[in-house]
Amino acid sequence: MAKILVTGGAGYIGSHTVKKLGEAGYEIVTYDNLSTGSAEAILYGKLVTGELNDTEHLAQIFAQHQFDAVLHFAASISVPESLEKPLAYYYNNTCNVVNLLNCCQEFGVNQFVFSSTAAVYGEIKESPVPESSPTLPINPYGQSKLMSEKIIRDYAQASDLKYVILRYFNVAGADSSGKIGQMGKKAAHLIKVGCDAALGIRPSASIFGTDYPTPDGTGIRDYIHVEDLASAHVDALAYLEQKETSQILNCGYGTGYSVREVLSKIREISGVNFQINETPRRPGDPACVVASGDKVRELLGWHPQHNSLDEIVSSALAWEKKKLSQPYLV
Repeated sequence: MAKILVTGGAGYIGSHTVKKLGEAGYEIVTYDNLSTGSAEAILYGKLVTGELNDTEHLAQIFAQHQFDAVLHFAASISVPESLEKPLAYYYNNTCNVVNLLNCCQEFGVNQFVFSSTAAVYGEIKESPVPESSPTLPINPYGQSKLMSEKIIRDYAQASDLKYVILRYFNVAGADSSGKIGQMGKKAAHLIKVGCDAALGIRPSASIFGTDYPTPDGTGIRDYIHVEDLASAHVDALAYLEQKETSQILNCGYGTGYSVREVLSKIREISGVNFQINETPRRPGDPACVVASGDKVRELLGWHPQHNSLDEIVSSALAWEKKKLSQPYLV
């Protein structure tokens, strides 16, 4: 079975993907600086602690293991933080892609799966949004990811590299077996925040903007269960092992829920009427982001197994409860 390098494999999405890869029989090396991830979340393979800007160390790992493919998750992901620290985002999200591709070139790794984002589309004009929609990011996070996509595409044109770029929509939920979940201390995803409010970890949850041009005035997003997203990466890897063409694919269900609907669902499932604050819009947040996911299903044979808001919220809530009872997970 192939040997895979997973950068950022100790993080939220990366760790769920490592679990799926391990279950599928792949040999895995995770490379992570553990700034937001956790070593305990890696259930398969070997962990190497390191920085992507440490090019000497990175090259040593490539030389030692002779990888067949790279799955690249390591990145900074907060839209508000990217507005405050744009240079840090371009450095970590974009410059480090060059470092990684240099190693791929030097050591003959020609299969690459890249973790991108729906933020590359910016203020979306059509919904659901297809992969052919214009890419006009409205924040440095989205821009840093789009620049990375372009770098990968340019390098692929000049080499034997084949890639699958997966543009994520809003990822939530936790492993259905309860072994792993969202462990980041600074995680600010809506469902994570709502679950924390329901469990008394936070005093409240907030709605940022109630005047969007949507049915209830709050932003609409396409929420995808983290296990389904992890499966899409395994499917992408299998695709690259069999096909000759590179692809850019949306990863979402094609169904949108508003912020108000999501928080109401968390209240319903938790049975807790936690406080919800209504505040002004945040800079850089579009009104509605829903995926057209037909292409990923058709080309990768991806079959989501957890495409239910109830299941997403229930699994996230169960994980946060587990963390309360087992503090070492935090």
